[in-house]
Amino acid sequence: MMDLNGKVAYITGGSKGIGLGVAKALLAKGMKVAISGRNSESLALATQDLNDSEQVLALRSDVSIYENEIDAVKAIQEKWGRLDVVLANAGVGHFAPVDTMELEQWNQMINTNLTGAFYTLKASVEALKASEGYYITLASLAGTNFFAQGAGYNATKFGLVGFTQAAMLDLRKHNIKVSTIMPGSVATYFNNNEPSQKDAWKIQSEDIGQIVVDLLEMHPRTLPSKIEVRPTRPDLK
Repeated sequence: MMDLNGKVAYITGGSKGIGLGVAKALLAKGMKVAISGRNSESLALATQDLNDSEQVLALRSDVSIYENEIDAVKAIQEKWGRLDVVLANAGVGHFAPVDTMELEQWNQMINTNLTGAFYTLKASVEALKASEGYYITLASLAGTNFFAQGAGYNATKFGLVGFTQAAMLDLRKHNIKVSTIMPGSVATYFNNNEPSQKDAWKIQSEDIGQIVVDLLEMHPRTLPSKIEVRPTRPDLK
C-alpha cells in the first residue's frame, strides 16, 4: 500500500479532532476518505473544512450500533467500489472514581470505545480481505498506564489494545495489516476541551495524521503493530 493515490479510507469519529486531522493527511496523499460521526451538523462542518471534495463522503453512524456500521461500509463501497483502510477512531471518555461512576457512563465507553471498534472491523473485514487492506485503532497510553478516576476509560483502552493485537494475529493470514496507535496528550476536543494555544505543547491531530500516512507507506513486509507516541516535553505551565 505504499502508493496511496486513489485508495479509499473510512475514519470513524472523523468530524473533528484526530479523525479530521487524519482525513486531511490522507486526502493530501490522493486518497478518497469517508468520515462518520453521530452529529449531522459536525459532519457538515467537517465536510466544508475538507473543501466539499468529491473525494470526501460524510456518513452519519453510531459505531455502537452494528447496523449503522454495516450501512456505512455499504455506502462507501457503492460510491467508490472498494475499501482499503479503516481507522477505528470514535471514542468517548468519562472520568470519575469507580464508586461514583454512573452506569450510563461506563456503558457508553464500553459500547463506543471497545464494542464500536469490533463492530467497525466486523462490518468492514470482508472488504479489507478483498483489498488486502489495513485496519488501525486509535487507542491511548491509557491502554497501558492506569490512573485514578480512569477505571472505565482504562478498561476500554486496555481492552482495545488487546483486541487490536489479537485481531492482528487473526487477520495477517489474509494479508490485512493491523496496528494500534497509542497517543498521550493530544490537542483535541476530547472531554469537552477547546483546543487553543494552551495545548501547543501537546501532540497535534496532524501529527497523528502523519503517523497514519507513515504506516500506510511503509514497505508491506514490515508491520509496526503497536505505536506509542507522547509529547516530546510535558506541559511546563
